[in-house]
Amino acid sequence: MENKFSTVRIVLSSALTGLVLAGLTSCGKRDPNSPGVEFMPDMYRSPSLEYYQVHTVDGDTLYNAMLPVKGTVARGFIPYAYPNTVEGYEMAGTSLHNPLPAGQREKWEAEGEALYAQFCVHCHGATGMGDGKVAKKLPGAPPAYNGTLKNLPEGKIFHSITYGKNLMGAHQSLLNTEERWKLVYFVQKLQGPKGTADSTKAGGIKAAPAETTTANETKK
Repeated sequence: MENKFSTVRIVLSSALTGLVLAGLTSCGKRDPNSPGVEFMPDMYRSPSLEYYQVHTVDGDTLYNAMLPVKGTVARGFIPYAYPNTVEGYEMAGTSLHNPLPAGQREKWEAEGEALYAQFCVHCHGATGMGDGKVAKKLPGAPPAYNGTLKNLPEGKIFHSITYGKNLMGAHQSLLNTEERWKLVYFVQKLQGPKGTADSTKAGGIKAAPAETTTANETKK
């Protein structure tokens, strides 16, 4: 019996001593932002990683933005076979043709017109004369579609929209393949019938055209 009481007294004494010590250590100045004792802090307070950076974790080098496996193609993406070179531009002009059926040309032109008003009118102008408001700020205005570019083939138009040309930036990341071909249809409408360049006729978009610049002023 005495041994049992001794054991109970030891346990109670130890528990009381622990409580006293815990109370004493909890008193005094403390950081109000401290979470106290943390158990497995990495589970809920992990270090942040910046985008597009290289990190070393446990001796391993990790890249935030990893390149896709060589030879793979993203779902829904159609590779463009012509390189962004002079040779690629010429090849596109002779070999590349609009895959959208010509039987629905009016539909494609209407949808291309909406895209043109969104992405092109500020430089090329409402009628494709190169008289957009932004073009007036550029060192050289874009050529008129029914003038210098009247006989530009559809493949070269698509190639230029894809990669950009001269002062025009690339639109591949802004417009998918089908949208670029719809734009080609509308640009061809602005070009007018193939033949001798005529700078006096243009299809134009339904929106009110921007202020135009006369031919004499352009030459200056």
